[in-house]
Amino acid sequence: MTVNGSGDPMDQARTLARWALGAAVAAVVLLLTGLGAAGVLVILGALVGLVCSAVGIWWFLAHRGPLRVSGALLAVGAPLAVLVLYVAWGPWLTGLGALASWSVALVCARASLRLIRDTNGGPARPRPKRRPRPKRPVLIMNPKSGGGKVARFGLVEKAEKLGARVVLIDPSVETDVAALAREAVAEGADLLGVAGGDGTQALVAAVAAEHDLPFLVISAGTRNHFALDLGLDRADPAACLDALVDGEELRVDLGSVSGRAFVNTVSFGVYADVVQLPEYRDAKAGTAVDVLPDLLQGGGGDRLDATADGLRLPAQQALLVSNNAYAAPDPFSAAAARRPRLDGGELGVIAVRVDGAAQAAEMAVLGTNSTGLNVLTAARVEVTGKAAAPVPVPASAFVPAPARAPGAPGTIAVAVDGEALTLPTPVVCTLRPRALRVLVPRHRPGVIEPQPPLDWRRITHIAFQTTSRSSGS
Repeated sequence: MTVNGSGDPMDQARTLARWALGAAVAAVVLLLTGLGAAGVLVILGALVGLVCSAVGIWWFLAHRGPLRVSGALLAVGAPLAVLVLYVAWGPWLTGLGALASWSVALVCARASLRLIRDTNGGPARPRPKRRPRPKRPVLIMNPKSGGGKVARFGLVEKAEKLGARVVLIDPSVETDVAALAREAVAEGADLLGVAGGDGTQALVAAVAAEHDLPFLVISAGTRNHFALDLGLDRADPAACLDALVDGEELRVDLGSVSGRAFVNTVSFGVYADVVQLPEYRDAKAGTAVDVLPDLLQGGGGDRLDATADGLRLPAQQALLVSNNAYAAPDPFSAAAARRPRLDGGELGVIAVRVDGAAQAAEMAVLGTNSTGLNVLTAARVEVTGKAAAPVPVPASAFVPAPARAPGAPGTIAVAVDGEALTLPTPVVCTLRPRALRVLVPRHRPGVIEPQPPLDWRRITHIAFQTTSRSSGS
């Protein structure tokens, strides 16, 4: 895009930065001058509505009976009441104008920072390297994964036509997929691949990394977050096989939790306790809603002490450790709720501790600045379990899976790439930077470039610089 007829990216970045500041100022002016006394009422009402909605969600998740019903009504009713108040008493056209101006400010600011980043050779995604066609690829496929995607997309037939040997897992028998991968390596495989879920992907990826072999991801699982962040086509798993004939190689990080590899996330606390339940696989949402009150309030769940690079995180209810950090929520970024990079060399950490409705409200208002939420990155995370408070739990309530061994000293529930495990404490999470060679097709429809952080001080510096060149700092 050329702005004001200038082809100089630095001049374009400066112009976009000025537009961003101008639109931001316009949004503030509209809010301050256009809303008046009624506008102040609307703003206060919106804040109260946000707090009430957060309290309602907490009541719904952490309680049963009438309080749960009240929480559901409050969580839904508070936003509706604010909307009615806004339409009835607030100058909604002014509000829409302010929202539109702020949207323009965000879009222009992002575009300006991207231009500066690209021109100055900032931390863009490394280019993949072309690789010759593998001669003896071995692909392990789970025919049950993703509701039968292996058969539905004809993955076995296409893979064999491309020269791959396919090893089908028997769903009726417990199979050691890592052992299958090692056997394939011993027989001369020069590539390992998996059509299955992220948990299976991680087990075979560890073997590939151990022998420095390329690894092929086939998005035949239910969600396949790893494939998503690699930019692969999750709607057509067969397209992943194109890497066998026209592939490029990426070097990505591989996570390790107490010696076990993971490609996406390791979860501790509430979520890890829920996935231990046998009924969770058949009714995820219903099971979670049924047992959450006991986990959050009744003493059925673990409280966790953790340390992230020396920073203490005491008595956490939920802890998520990810292989590279997830992007911050951003409605103007396609990378929201995804990991923009898989080769950043750092773990992402999200720690949550909510002790009641008041803290839930604080988190809703303050976000990452609240006392109950920590979002950071670290090279090493160590997690230990704390004994739950001795509160009686009804027999009809939370009943852990037998493998969970509740109360067993020195163990905690862990969900590794969605798989339920019980590991001895302390549980240590680390990262092996660029340890995994991933072979991907040249055409990947979901590739997203990392977005620069939105920094208004830097936007102001770019907007008012006097030369046509920016230092990029």
